[in-house]
Amino acid sequence: MKLLAPSLLSADFSKLKNEISAVEAAGADWLHLDVMDGHFVPNITLGPIIVQAVDRLASLPLDVHLMVEEPDCYIPAFAKAGASFISVQVEACTHLNRTINRIKESGSGAGVALNPTTDLSSIEWILESVDFILIMSVNPGFGGQVFIPNALEKIRRLRSMIQDRELPTRIEVDGGVNEQNIEEISSAGADIFVAGSAVFGSQDYTMTINSFRKKVGP
Repeated sequence: MKLLAPSLLSADFSKLKNEISAVEAAGADWLHLDVMDGHFVPNITLGPIIVQAVDRLASLPLDVHLMVEEPDCYIPAFAKAGASFISVQVEACTHLNRTINRIKESGSGAGVALNPTTDLSSIEWILESVDFILIMSVNPGFGGQVFIPNALEKIRRLRSMIQDRELPTRIEVDGGVNEQNIEEISSAGADIFVAGSAVFGSQDYTMTINSFRKKVGP
């Protein structure tokens, strides 16, 4: 089943409760939350207290993406705050197996994210241990960026790796996903689609999510 995960980074935080209710009513599957520390990426966003608040307001699973240095230090706090899934950047993890185990021990599903120029070989030996791989199709740090086209080939190669091993590992894609490219991204092999400005910048969340759904299929 294909999943749609609107990114709250693009929501209007002055009316966060309404924004969450609106995308849930529009048919979203997950809510995606980007955590940035101002070190791994040149921006600062939210911490566990915001995730905890979102968890109180939302009924959907929370997909928390840690774009931070030393993610092991923060995993327990975000899991306790209500993260259903936690993904970490492979580039920030010295001992990736240990980090993935820490996520699982904290009670959350585990994912690994790759920056646009990070090779798939970096996650070759962790595929069996994670719930999903997050392919970044923009350089992380800011919302509203344009999709990097060669991410499509990366998705195809990752899908082939997963199929060759007959694994249930899913592929998530984040960055520049919109109505013009989501069908092609889906055809390349993606399962989970993170969209920020394409959803929260639209006039009608339900119409946008329904359009996405028709283009990605079941």
